[in-house]
Amino acid sequence: MHRAHVFISVLAGGSGTRFWPASRKGWPKQFLALGKDPHTPLIAATVARVAPLAPAERTMVVTGRALAEATREMIPRSIAARVLAEPVAKNTAPAVAWATRVALKEDPDAVLVVLPADAYIEDEDGFRTALERAIDAATSGAIVTLGVRPSRPETGYGYLHVGQATEHPGVFEVLAFVEKPDLPRAQQYLRDGRHLWNAGIFVFRASVMDAAIREHLPEVWAGMNEVDAHVREGRGAEEEAIEQVFPSFPSVSIDYAVMEKVARVDVVPTDCGWSDVGSWQASWELGDKDENNNVVRAEDPTLVVLEDSSGTVISAPKGKIVAVIGVDDLVIVDTPDALLVAPRSRAQDVKRAVDALAKRGKTGAL
Repeated sequence: MHRAHVFISVLAGGSGTRFWPASRKGWPKQFLALGKDPHTPLIAATVARVAPLAPAERTMVVTGRALAEATREMIPRSIAARVLAEPVAKNTAPAVAWATRVALKEDPDAVLVVLPADAYIEDEDGFRTALERAIDAATSGAIVTLGVRPSRPETGYGYLHVGQATEHPGVFEVLAFVEKPDLPRAQQYLRDGRHLWNAGIFVFRASVMDAAIREHLPEVWAGMNEVDAHVREGRGAEEEAIEQVFPSFPSVSIDYAVMEKVARVDVVPTDCGWSDVGSWQASWELGDKDENNNVVRAEDPTLVVLEDSSGTVISAPKGKIVAVIGVDDLVIVDTPDALLVAPRSRAQDVKRAVDALAKRGKTGAL
């Protein structure tokens, strides 16, 4: 059942270079089916996951203008969320500011749930339960984030240092946002039980966030006022004003610009099976494995032949036969114009190939 006053904002501006060559500037990570379901893009799963919380007219997806049409096609037709198309990429703070102002203009009591488009959630019911707790706390004026209980000493995530319980059930104070740690510190965080992974999911009253942006990002707040005035005075549509104002905004994350500076942020800890799906290794971990621990991501898996091979993830294009014999623990990503082969243990190094191609001027492959 939809919650009163709740709005959804899905942030879908990433490029996903760690999934090259399947992911490109014009076809980013959130368009790929990297979770359990090999046919559902991450963004479609994200929008459907939060659909029970708010109706389509209160659901927004913020993305780049070049991706807007493809994004609309990715969203389930039963939801048909509106797309806010940024003229230029400016990181998450301006995107959140725009979505916040849209919600605030439509409902002075709006509570906004902000989440990335490209994460995977195993326990969707548990995830929504955590969001319900965050919404209840945010309704009273708190800025709330979701923190994932760590399952390993992860050095690739930021952390939240958890403090004492608040007056809201299952909600705690955040003592500090912690940068990505080295391995010994990550191991300490896993042991102490007082640190959670920062999943980049926030819940807040739109009026509270608008005030925080006014204090900590005054140039963005003033720019959104200019957009509102443009529409109110009949000078044109909001999109025209965004076109003029957005390029002047700083490129900065909402975490750094606002969340780490406000007086208080609360957190709801959750064990929902969250993954940011940060590499082909993560995609292998999430995939359905055959008897030899291989994962095939192809529209027609019968076209992929694996003989005497194990622990390998293969992404194959539509209609193409891919045969692999006698290999173990590889990432093999075949596309019409590019091929990637790498040890699965070096999946994070895919960006090195992207950087090398960029230096050679092969931008058409990126």
